[in-house]
Amino acid sequence: MNRIRIIGVPMDLGASRRGVDMGPSALRIAQLQPRLEALGLEVEDAGNLDVVEREAIAGTGSASLLPTITEVCRRLAAETHRTVEEGWAPLVLGGDHSLAAGSVAGVATALAERGQKLGLIWLDAHGDLNTPASSHSGNVHGMPLAHLLGHGDPGMASIARPSPAVRPENVAIVGVRDLDQGEREHIRNWKLRAFTMREIDERGLLAVMRDAIEIAGRGTGGIHLSVDADWLDPTEAPGVGTPVRGGATWREGHLAMEMINDSKQLVAMDIVENNPVLDQFNRTAELSVGLVASAFGLRII
Repeated sequence: MNRIRIIGVPMDLGASRRGVDMGPSALRIAQLQPRLEALGLEVEDAGNLDVVEREAIAGTGSASLLPTITEVCRRLAAETHRTVEEGWAPLVLGGDHSLAAGSVAGVATALAERGQKLGLIWLDAHGDLNTPASSHSGNVHGMPLAHLLGHGDPGMASIARPSPAVRPENVAIVGVRDLDQGEREHIRNWKLRAFTMREIDERGLLAVMRDAIEIAGRGTGGIHLSVDADWLDPTEAPGVGTPVRGGATWREGHLAMEMINDSKQLVAMDIVENNPVLDQFNRTAELSVGLVASAFGLRII
């Protein structure tokens, strides 16, 4: 895909720690658009979606925030749907990972109108497979993948047309290493393929990503890549709200992106959970920008 449209979503409503609403700005400061244009790509920055601040919402619990998050996701889905229809690849900048319930749903709707399914690769330390009923924290950024699969809150789970946005057989979760008990049960019951960091250690990232691309690309019209910065080890990416030791290295991150580009199946990408408040000199945003560049064609030679 040689035409990329950047869409910022400065939302921190799904997370308990504040700061990811500044993620889109951090990624732009890290020269996202110039880095992509240097690859010969046509890049359009559509700016940011308007997102209401947490302080303006009545109530503070997850139940009070979920309707607003769902409304943002519906507007984002309309944007990614339109972007794909117009021949661009949406590049969505977060913000917390709950936005993927909208970004992926919009791309899935656009492909469904062509008679195609969407494949999804989810790079994350966490499963994001909780529902409001199974979540201990209530944080909505731990729920988007469950909703994309059609589970959980009916409003958030029905953004794609038709719903669900993705099917379990076309979803690959890569790099997971911190799951709630409910998420473990969901992986088994929903027959999902989750590649843990142990499997990456045992088999190598090359083999795991080959499998993930095969799963997401099998019989689909393309792959949506959703990348949480905490997929990487905190020594590489300190600017995240929910760091978990033992993540991917800098080089493994780039290998995964290069393999996605090699597949020629990438139709959309999210890069989320960059938190400048917790970062060191914008290191995490700069790394994230480098990964995006590799996903869209940057090579050593």
